[in-house]
Amino acid sequence: MAKRSMDPTKTAADGGAPTTARTLIERAYEQLRADIIEGRLAPNEKLRVEHLKDHYEVSAGTLREAITRLVSDALAVAEGQRGFRVAPIALEELEDITRLRVQIETEALRQSIQEGGAAWREAVQTAYVALSDAEPIVPERRREWEHLNLRFHEALLSGHDSPWTQRVLRLLSRHGERYRCVSMQLPGSLREVHAEHTEIYEYAMTGQAARAALALEAHIRATPDLLIQALREGRITLPSADHALIGEALLA
Repeated sequence: MAKRSMDPTKTAADGGAPTTARTLIERAYEQLRADIIEGRLAPNEKLRVEHLKDHYEVSAGTLREAITRLVSDALAVAEGQRGFRVAPIALEELEDITRLRVQIETEALRQSIQEGGAAWREAVQTAYVALSDAEPIVPERRREWEHLNLRFHEALLSGHDSPWTQRVLRLLSRHGERYRCVSMQLPGSLREVHAEHTEIYEYAMTGQAARAALALEAHIRATPDLLIQALREGRITLPSADHALIGEALLA
């Protein structure tokens, strides 16, 4: 895998100024987060700063700052004086994330439908149309779809003025994305995500808060339900550093 270029002499897009240390930390954080979410850095894998700094082309200090942010996001784990590891994944965690999303997001959707006005309706419609253009999901457009999917879910809840709700759900969504990446390995999935989004959208736009909340709950639970069934049937295993050598490719 090619190194990720972070040349500090390159100019920033917004003003032509040299890239700052803070910008380098932000870039390293974004790239590390993507590599963790998409499985290029395996769960439980040791984050060896002295090796990875060359791959991301930043200093050891910059990389540690980025990893520290990932610890705050619970995507990495600090091991005292022994450094850092990628956070593990487990069905118990997925079930916990799912419960929280159901509790917080369905109630926020009810409130949003009740409180949202014309601007909210326009935002939801715009986000739904953009997301529909990216569905059904194809691997080469998965990252674009993830962005549009998050935008749609946030638009649904934007009628309820609660910045903390959005912050918490954005964090939960990042963790849920790790499991969606695993679930996409499942062959022949019968799930129709676009139909699920359409059902939620139509109920929300027609003011049917209770039905919209039920449709959203079923949508949120779909991924863990599919994974649990596949694991029980032995059709898939959760990745870990013990049997996945994905991260080793980063150091090649």
